[in-house]
Amino acid sequence: MFKIEAFFHKSSATISYLVYDSNSLDAIVIDSVLDFDLASGVISTEFADRQIEFINQLGLKVGWILETHAHADHLSSAYYLKSQVGGKTAIGEGIKKVQQTFKTKFNISDHELVADGSAFDHLLRDQENFQFGSTTCTVIATPGHTSDSLSYKIGNNVFVGDTLFLPDVGSARCDFPGGNAQTLYDSVHKLYQLPDDTVLWMCHDYPESNRKVSFSTTVKESKERNIHLPLENSLENFVQLRKTRDKSLAVPKLLYPAIQVNIRAGRFPLAEENQETYLKIPITLDKFTDRGRNND
Repeated sequence: MFKIEAFFHKSSATISYLVYDSNSLDAIVIDSVLDFDLASGVISTEFADRQIEFINQLGLKVGWILETHAHADHLSSAYYLKSQVGGKTAIGEGIKKVQQTFKTKFNISDHELVADGSAFDHLLRDQENFQFGSTTCTVIATPGHTSDSLSYKIGNNVFVGDTLFLPDVGSARCDFPGGNAQTLYDSVHKLYQLPDDTVLWMCHDYPESNRKVSFSTTVKESKERNIHLPLENSLENFVQLRKTRDKSLAVPKLLYPAIQVNIRAGRFPLAEENQETYLKIPITLDKFTDRGRNND
């Protein structure tokens, strides 16, 4: 028998999960989070330490630290958690394409990162199974939001990452590199083939003021009430909806910091000669075309 403990990270609206076998006390962590203040550049571990405290209080043994994808809205604490409680870091094998894209974007050398997924301990494939205690977790490839997106099925529960949101929130954007609205539609309909009472656990919630944060829905509720992806919505309508909506969305404020850390499995770039560590922000030069020189 397994239990699920949800932890809500308010500043990024992220939900991280600790799932553990109540007999063996073997556990997994899904979508961990570091605290990051963008204005000051200060990294802290307050949120992750709450999970560590829970793990230690129950005497849990962490075997896996799982990512549903390389997130663009929060920094992963996978490396920190591994250093404190052990476990193997894992993500979908599609991470190799994501690493290559952003390795080029940030001009990351081979010395710092090879785009082969080796920054993680294990790369997961569609329909792969693994155990923690007597509990089996099945990997379901659910790309569309990103090319590396996975969902994790444990019993009658599926942890869907950003593949799907709660019914009144809808679906995730598809305009990141490797994202594709048609692919997301197919991935969601793969989930919709599961039994109606299957519980879908979200990675985010962005509630309106008239309701509290919620962590889960069911396949039945989503098929009936999801504002973007009710079962009867056609592929053509959904693709048009997503294209229109994605054009109106701002770039996530933590996109560049988060991606640089998350494609490294929660590690930071190497310190430079002055012993300082930096996260890069690519800029777009519009009127200022004389790169590297002042224009005054």
